[in-house]
Formats: sequence, C-alpha cells, structure tokens
Amino acid sequence: MSQTATHTGSILGRRSFLGAALAVAAAARAAAQAPAGAQALPAAPGPSTRDYSRLEPTPYPDPDLIATDPRFRPYIVFNTSIKRLYTGTSWAEGPAWNGVGRYLVWSDIPADSQMRWIEEDSRVTTFRKPSGYSNGNTFDYEGRQLSGEHGGRRVVRYEPNGTITTIADRFQGKRLNSPNDVVVHPDGGIWFTDPSYGINGNYEGFRAESETKEAVYRVDGKNGQIQKVTDEVRQPNGLCFSPDYKKLYIADTGAGEIKVWDVDGAALKSGKRFAAVGGDGIRCDVDGNVWAGARPGVQIMAATGETIGTIRLPETCANVCFGGTKRNRLFMTASQSLYAVYVNTTGAHIA
Repeated sequence: MSQTATHTGSILGRRSFLGAALAVAAAARAAAQAPAGAQALPAAPGPSTRDYSRLEPTPYPDPDLIATDPRFRPYIVFNTSIKRLYTGTSWAEGPAWNGVGRYLVWSDIPADSQMRWIEEDSRVTTFRKPSGYSNGNTFDYEGRQLSGEHGGRRVVRYEPNGTITTIADRFQGKRLNSPNDVVVHPDGGIWFTDPSYGINGNYEGFRAESETKEAVYRVDGKNGQIQKVTDEVRQPNGLCFSPDYKKLYIADTGAGEIKVWDVDGAALKSGKRFAAVGGDGIRCDVDGNVWAGARPGVQIMAATGETIGTIRLPETCANVCFGGTKRNRLFMTASQSLYAVYVNTTGAHIA
C-alpha cells in the first residue's frame, strides 16, 4: 500500500517522457479499435498522463481502456470515458455500492473518514467521521454496512438504529491486526482479511505490536463464532467470491499475487496461485472475470487467470466495485480521487 513516487528530471527528459506517453496512448487507441481476432498489443507500462482537471473531450474509445487480449474488447463500451468524480482524499479505499440509497461509500483512511457519492446529483458528503480508520466496506443481504477498522482493529456492522455492532476483534483471545476488506456469503457468513498494515504506523491507524499472524477469517452469521480459514498468505488484502460462491479469491500484497481457493462450506481447500498480479482490492463480474486495483490502474483477469485488459489511471488504484442503477459502472478508489467508467458487464454480488 505505497504511494506512487514522483520523479524530477531535465526538460529534455520530460519532453522524451511526454513523447513516449503520447505514442503509448496512440497505440492503446489502435488496440481498442482493432477488429476482433486482431493481434492484441501489450498493456502500457506506466500510468495514464491524462489531466482530469482540464475540460478537453476524450476521444472514443477511451485510450485508457486497453484490451491486451481480444476477450476484453466486448467489455469496453465504445462511447464512454473514465470520469473523475471527486478528488481531495489522502488514501481512498473500500468502495461499496448501496443499491437502495443509490450511493457509493468509500474510506479515506488517514482522514479517519468515510465519504459518500450520491448518484442522483453527484454530490459528495462526509458520511462518517470518525470511522475507526476504516478500510474495506460492504453491505450484507439485509442492507447493513460492514467495515474493517484499522483503528479499532475490528470488523463492525452499522445497525438500522444507528448503533455499531462489533462482529470480530479477537481470535483465540488475541487482538486482530487491522481488518482490511470484508465480503458476505448468502449463508450469512462474513469473511475478512487481517493484514498488519494498519498497525505498522500512526498514519492509517495506531502503531502496535502484532498479536497474531496475518490471516483470513470467517464469522458465522448465526452464532458469531469466528474461525481462521487460512494463514497461507503474507499480507491478505482484497477478497471476493466467484459468481457461484464456489471459489474465494484473495489478493496477497505481501507476495505480489492473487490466490484462489475452493470454498468447502465454512472452510477453504486446494489453494493455489491465480495470477501473478499484485492486486489490492478485487471484485468479480457476472462472467467470472476478476477486476483488481493494480498498477497502472485496474487490471482485469479472465476466470482462467490471464490478464485480458487494463484501465489506466493517473493515480494508484487501491480498490474497485460495481455499482450504479444497472450495476454496470465500475467505481475506482485511487489515492486522492474517485473514478468511474461504464463497462459492458455487471458485478457478481450485491456490493
């Protein structure tokens, strides 16, 4: 969870860089416009150089929607462009869509805040402050918000009457590290990752000593019992289920890869590497593709593990989710900003 480094150089160096960036953009546009079956071009190595503060129109198809494999071309909407909906956060994370309220909630971890983007008028408000330095957010099947807190070192649920219920804060008597991302299962189970990022310093929480190994947990929705489902991860981060809930994907940012397990009731089995992508937050679409916040923006992998597309952003993207009235809009929390783009698919799950 590092910030993109800035570099200085000579005027000549900057000109060379801009020239190369323009060439890459042209190549990306050609790749996106190529007919089906044509040889795909590789993804651009660096972030987008687009200046979102300017009002010049973006050509169609958007040059930062890049098909690195023909399988991604059907997901690109020809006449849409990436929009920056908001800027001003310190480290944007944890987007989750509320279908009833028609709003997106996300976290600004260092600011100890949750933000809200309202679909009706694109208004942004501060939703919760303090937020326990929350990171990942989601909604359960009863419409209640769940959040992983760095500050409280716990997973919480916000109840309809305004109270907060602690879902998990300890395992076998020891405090959790800093719950990161949360997903729910139709059987009521609450699954979450617990890396140590939030206790490594005082910027995104409170510095503390780790009491237990980084791991992934499941909380039984009926009796509240917590169990460790795997600790075969260095720093478990984002997680998501496949559309049929038979697989669980986990982004291991410590190992720089995404792993996948078979879901066996309340347990996991047959874990293996899914993709050599250092993703952060991840979501599945209805076709089983995995969309990951990963440099240079968002990387999209087919269900078989190959990277098939890239969405380039000018900032490091930490997390993504599908939302909007038709659930065909991809929201991307990227460093200081919130971005969105329409895609030709929908999210596999409710938030």
